[in-house]
Amino acid sequence: MSPAYLRVRSWWQQLAAVMIKEAKQVTRDPSSWIIAVVLPLTFLFLFGYGISLDTTVVKIAMVREDDGRDARDFAAALTSSRWFLVVPAAERRSGERLLQDQNVKAVVIIPAEFSRFLNAQSTTARVQVLVDGAEPNTANYVRGYVGAIWSGFLTARGLQQGAPLATPVNLETRYWYNANAISRWFLIPGSMTVIMTLLGTLLTSLVIAREYERGTLEALYATPLTRGQILIGKTLPYFVLAMVSMAVCVLTALLLFKLPLRGSLLTLGLVSAVFLVPALGQGLLISVTMKSQMAAAQLGLMTGYLPAMMLSGFLFDIHSMPAWLRALTYVIPARYMNVSLQTVFLAGDLWSVLIPNMLFMLMVGAVFFGLTWRRLHKRVD
Repeated sequence: MSPAYLRVRSWWQQLAAVMIKEAKQVTRDPSSWIIAVVLPLTFLFLFGYGISLDTTVVKIAMVREDDGRDARDFAAALTSSRWFLVVPAAERRSGERLLQDQNVKAVVIIPAEFSRFLNAQSTTARVQVLVDGAEPNTANYVRGYVGAIWSGFLTARGLQQGAPLATPVNLETRYWYNANAISRWFLIPGSMTVIMTLLGTLLTSLVIAREYERGTLEALYATPLTRGQILIGKTLPYFVLAMVSMAVCVLTALLLFKLPLRGSLLTLGLVSAVFLVPALGQGLLISVTMKSQMAAAQLGLMTGYLPAMMLSGFLFDIHSMPAWLRALTYVIPARYMNVSLQTVFLAGDLWSVLIPNMLFMLMVGAVFFGLTWRRLHKRVD
């Protein structure tokens, strides 16, 4: 055998040895399986069942001070609406008290002489809506729902009286990619981004720090392993573990939550593998920088989990953030992973969106691995 072949075979044998050693460490550590399997399922169940951005039925109070026919018809329209659970109130003060005690989210007041003003051409009938502004999203929903019911009531009333409609325009709204506007379809891909960030950053942030804390780093550095072999051998087992966890998440999303997958599984796997490059690189950089597992885990949570949760567009709209915070989101790989997952699940294999996102994630990952390479020296300072 040639010397070159022997060197290559020795290099692969050394790499396999450190990978097997790290794989045994992963399989024997219960916390790794908890983070890789239990934590992802907990996240998916939490965001799939426990958290919803949809407003279904809002409890409101209704005060009707007019006993006319039009007032009764409008009150009936409110009561029969699928959006509201209407609680009758005898007077304004009792309705305001229900709102103050947070027993209802809003109070709709149909004032006295409502019917007379509605039939008069010189005056305008008014309906007063008192909304609890402590929850702005719910307040906006209530205002919009009452406005929709009011418009429908006026249209039906005009048709009954043979009057022409106020406007010939028919507004038809269509939701692309999420026809039923189900928030679960938005939350689950975002939760996968957070899960992959946790797996990639948190687990690998403990790799070198664990060796240093246990006093086995000197033995590792005494071996003929190169820096490249150490990095690859320490990274690949966690890469495989994260991909297995991603597969569990995808199966759960498709089979349990009925999330559509309009792209291909191959594209989904490619996007996930690309995102693990910056996630694992960030974790390794933390691991070679910190000398204790506690400090490494805390730094991994602060620099990985929190940005993925708060600044990736998962829970909060990026466009509603201040300009300086929006600029910060452009350097967070989780933002690009979140958009890519939503694209693959809800839109399909749109490569015009996916390729720029994947290229940026690879670039950030190259920076992290480059910095890790520079900081990883085979000596104990």
